[in-house]
Amino acid sequence: MTSVNDLQSPLVAVLIWLLNFESCLSHYEENSTTNYDDIYNDSTVDYSDFPEVCGKDSNRQFRLWFMSTFYSIICILGLAGNLLVILTFFYFKRLKTMTDVYLLNLSFADFLFALTLPFWAANSMAEWVLGLAVCKFMHTIYKVSFYSSMFLLCFISVDRYFAISKAVSAHRHRSQAVFFSKVSSAIIWVMALIFSIPEMSYTTINNNTCTPYSSNTDQLRVTIQTSQIVLAFALPLLVMTFCYSSIIQTLCQARNFERNKAIKVILAVVAVFLLCQVPYNLVLFWTTVVTAKGGTKDCNYDNRLLYATDVTQSVAFLRCCLNPFVYAFIGVKFRHDLLKLLKDFGCMSQERFYRYTCGRRRSSAATDTETTTTFSP
Repeated sequence: MTSVNDLQSPLVAVLIWLLNFESCLSHYEENSTTNYDDIYNDSTVDYSDFPEVCGKDSNRQFRLWFMSTFYSIICILGLAGNLLVILTFFYFKRLKTMTDVYLLNLSFADFLFALTLPFWAANSMAEWVLGLAVCKFMHTIYKVSFYSSMFLLCFISVDRYFAISKAVSAHRHRSQAVFFSKVSSAIIWVMALIFSIPEMSYTTINNNTCTPYSSNTDQLRVTIQTSQIVLAFALPLLVMTFCYSSIIQTLCQARNFERNKAIKVILAVVAVFLLCQVPYNLVLFWTTVVTAKGGTKDCNYDNRLLYATDVTQSVAFLRCCLNPFVYAFIGVKFRHDLLKLLKDFGCMSQERFYRYTCGRRRSSAATDTETTTTFSP
């Protein structure tokens, strides 16, 4: 028969085990609390390994007034100037030469580009709230118009090169020139659309901003910016340098009273291109190098680079409102047609039109041909 002592022995052992377990558990909780308290109360924790957020407040304040002012001026002048060129071409049906066709397409490209500037300003100054479709549309139109205008500037310089430096061979193929210019213009727009595919594919709304890049260290940015520098700056610069250098050499050998004026026009064209495009492309090249190296951890340097990009990009955008004055309005026949258009629309009196055109038409009659001007780019 089992005794009482035999039953008490296992119960005593279980009670002793439970008491020991409770003691260990309370000791563990006490040590755990002490360790967390030590961590949170320790004022000597090293935070140097944590990434520091670079403040952009000064850049945002600068963009608020700079972008709104500068982009508004460029947009208004670009829309007005290019619209006048387009209306003049269609009103007088002046598509008679290669230069006319290229100038009309250039005005369309710059007009489209000017239309996107309010969206660019909004994207730079505030959060993007217009949705992904408008975001992709803005970047695509910008790149298509940008590439097409650069390529058209190349073709204008090539056309002027053959018309002046190779006048004999150009006159021989004069009947086919307009058809070739229309075909080449269509090819230019198609090529510009192809080069804009990355913008259509990768543009998204990242961090409340419409952009094709995920960050400042995105390697896709290196590819896109490198192709833009090569195709939309280096290539046009080489072509225009060769063509206009040859044209100036030909004009220097000619004995014509319009020679000096024609050389000044060419120098003005080259100067506008260099002043607008060189600063921006130099900054773009350097930001591409910084991105390829993985970005920079210097906040002040990053902010200065952002300032330089904003300013030089705005100067580069000036081309859309300067092209009509440099390439179209400076021509004798085009200037006359523009004044006549303003007179027909009631923006100019008959007396003022006669005063502006009568004397000038007589002085330029010797060089007034079907082209914009004999030596105009």
